[in-house]
Amino acid sequence: MLQHNIFSNRWLLAAVLLVLPLVLQNFGNAWVRIADMSLLYVLLALGLNIVVGYAGLLDLGYVAFFAVGAYLFALLASPHLTDVFPWIAVMFPNGLHLSLWWVLPLAAGLAGLLGVLLGAPTLRLRGDYLAIVTLGFGEIIRVFLNNLDHPVNITNGPKGLGQIDAVSVWGHPLSKRLDLGFIELPSVTLYYYLFLTLVVVSVVVCHRLENSRIGRAWMAIREDEIAAKSMGLNTRNLKLMAFGMGATFGGVSGAMFAAFQGFVSPESFSLMESVMIVAMVVLGGLGHLPGVILGAVLLAALPEVLRYVAGPLQAMTDGRLDASILRQLLIALAMVTIMLWRPRGLWPTPEHGQTLHSQGLPK
Repeated sequence: MLQHNIFSNRWLLAAVLLVLPLVLQNFGNAWVRIADMSLLYVLLALGLNIVVGYAGLLDLGYVAFFAVGAYLFALLASPHLTDVFPWIAVMFPNGLHLSLWWVLPLAAGLAGLLGVLLGAPTLRLRGDYLAIVTLGFGEIIRVFLNNLDHPVNITNGPKGLGQIDAVSVWGHPLSKRLDLGFIELPSVTLYYYLFLTLVVVSVVVCHRLENSRIGRAWMAIREDEIAAKSMGLNTRNLKLMAFGMGATFGGVSGAMFAAFQGFVSPESFSLMESVMIVAMVVLGGLGHLPGVILGAVLLAALPEVLRYVAGPLQAMTDGRLDASILRQLLIALAMVTIMLWRPRGLWPTPEHGQTLHSQGLPK
């Protein structure tokens, strides 16, 4: 009976997720776009959960991998490189325009390599010291992207990169509407289904990792690294693997973000973005996939939804308070309330002791 209920709930959830953009597009494409960005942040939160939730390594520079994936696709799928480097224009007279499906493994590989390079010199660091180092790494990447426009213009600096190619699936560019005869699907809805597919694949991968020997080793390191090392675990390699695996999710998410936006700039990869991604994992529930997804959806959608609340509140004060400030205040109050009400997160991992007790076994 329990298995039947779980199976039914999964099918019900799948039906809701498939129908959701069709319902939201009746209220305007802006609502579907909010759902799209929520799914992108779910991808980022799932990747960071490997580092923070499973291995217990506090990473405040995760947005750097997001930026690497975005800029890699922007450079390989826009006319920027052919405009700046004549020798590339000679080799590719029609422009690079590399397909996203070729860039995704490159973005995942490059981000994973950077994750390992970041993890290598920080293996002896823990807690606040590790957070400071990773924070500095994220800021270094952002500063590099902001200043690599001279003497050779690689990233176009603060102006950003535009004219990025849209994703094509089975020959149809997702930037154009799809007419199915009985319904028309706008671009934002098509991207929703693409992102949803990636999220489902990522959840399956994370779930298999969690229940694997590697996942259990990560959790042992998270609980007590000295005890894990004394049991024969190679904590150095496992930490590097956690950094690399988490970073690959960031690289893939960044490439998807660049394709969806059609424009990238260093402003999209600020420290605040890293803090928000960490908050998604912590507020949802460290190491618990449903909780991480819930936290990512809430914190990604909440700022946009609160735009409709901040406006009336601003009108009540005769415009004395800025709507954006009110929106940030409401978000901060919501986060403080959640942490006071649910200190372990909105949907934390069930405690083993409670599970054993419910089965009639001694704690």
